[in-house]
Amino acid sequence: MEATGLPEAKLDKVIERYEILQAQMSAGGQDAGTFVRLSKEYAEIEPLVKAIQSWRKLRRDIAELAAMRDDPASDPEMRALAETEWKEAQAALPDLERQVKILLLPKDADDEKNAILEVRAGTGGDEAALFARDLFEMYRGYAALQGWKFEVESIAETELGGFREAVATISGRGVFAKLKFESGVHRVQRVPDTETQGRIHTSAATVAVLPEAEDVDIEINEADLRIDVYRSSGAGGQHVNTTDSAVRITHIPTGIVVAQQTERSQHKNKAKAMKLLRAKLYEAERERTDSARAAQRKGQVGSGDRSERIRTYNFPQGRVTDHRINLTLYKIEQVMTGEALDEIIGALIAEDQASRLAELND
Repeated sequence: MEATGLPEAKLDKVIERYEILQAQMSAGGQDAGTFVRLSKEYAEIEPLVKAIQSWRKLRRDIAELAAMRDDPASDPEMRALAETEWKEAQAALPDLERQVKILLLPKDADDEKNAILEVRAGTGGDEAALFARDLFEMYRGYAALQGWKFEVESIAETELGGFREAVATISGRGVFAKLKFESGVHRVQRVPDTETQGRIHTSAATVAVLPEAEDVDIEINEADLRIDVYRSSGAGGQHVNTTDSAVRITHIPTGIVVAQQTERSQHKNKAKAMKLLRAKLYEAERERTDSARAAQRKGQVGSGDRSERIRTYNFPQGRVTDHRINLTLYKIEQVMTGEALDEIIGALIAEDQASRLAELND
């Protein structure tokens, strides 16, 4: 059988590990924590094992069909049939091999984490805040379609109902893996409701998607924190609490500031603010390691820089363009409801996989 571009010894180790996990889980006797850990690892490598098995079976089939085709003692009709099936199997082999390679790519340790979504109005005044609200609702709709839980942490509204800033926690399977390429500047081109002359305005909002950090992921020294409490306020004087329940936390070494005022309880606001601070510190550490890796990488889906303009939503033309992969969809309404957002996200993930595969082959 001819050589392939796949590391056979590594594939053998994956299957061996899969069989060990299978045996351990069948034997039982573990505590709940150990069983959960084994089950998680088993579920993570199962798709790779299935792909390896399918790929190896197809290679065996190809060898057997080639032998039938080339056997002069075989019936001519059988040899012709073997030739046809051999060609079909050969055509299917590269896709299966690529699938195995993709599943072998190093995983982002944070891919399975929940995510904290932050949407902030950028340049463009009231229209930018209205667009920030539309983006926040787009992600809410997308989360619902994915079967994820979308929990609003805080919203700072404007007089016209736009969002200066909105934060949510999104929970479910593979949330960060799907949403991590959404960070950056999103630009909108449309005629605002407030525009009397029908002129198209351009404004922007910034999206940040952070992996939700656990206590074990990031250690925070209480001595590094300055905690201020103050009276919360809402848009236009609405929802004003008469107690000092709002909390602002400053992480002195980094200068990162987070604030929460949505809860009536100071204790709950502090807990939410600490969750957001932990995520921001964890993301800062991720960015440090990512920039070191990026210096070694030839191809990336965008720079990962929050100031990078990544996407334009042009309402008059009904199109959405992702500038990192030059993808344009003429279905803006379906994107804004979250329905067609998966097409863009899927293309971004595929591009990232392709660039990482290219690096492996260099």
